[in-house]
Amino acid sequence: MTDDISSGYIDRRAFLSLTATGALSAIARPAKAAETISFGQLYSKFGVLGLEYSDKVKALAGQQVSMEGFMAPPLKAEANFFVLTEIPMALCPFCSSDADWPDNIVVIYLGGKQTFLPGGTRISVDGTLELGSWTDPDTGFLSRLRIRDASFRAA
Repeated sequence: MTDDISSGYIDRRAFLSLTATGALSAIARPAKAAETISFGQLYSKFGVLGLEYSDKVKALAGQQVSMEGFMAPPLKAEANFFVLTEIPMALCPFCSSDADWPDNIVVIYLGGKQTFLPGGTRISVDGTLELGSWTDPDTGFLSRLRIRDASFRAA
């Protein structure tokens, strides 16, 4: 079999053997679980330029994360995003500048349509963490920290 592979030729038996081995090793390796973060881990301090991301959040940028909190009332019924808050809120927090950005909210952009849950329901969100100031072109909503391609469920 080694001679066949090194010569660029592989027979059916060798192919099936390699395929099965590859498939089994992929099944044996568990998928990497999303890293859980809390509101208290988002920022390290308030610096000259405002809130500074924590080292943990910087390291998790672009990776799958999981976070728990409360869904603030959406800006509109058919929105593709909502604000995750540390405590239940009656109104959606809306910020006009980076300096005003509260340290206890995260904008959640959904990967697909979902039905919003009633206020006061604790939820768990999973998605990709994104850092940096960004203004949503459709709503004008400013965010410093987002979880994209997200899904949520009652916690």
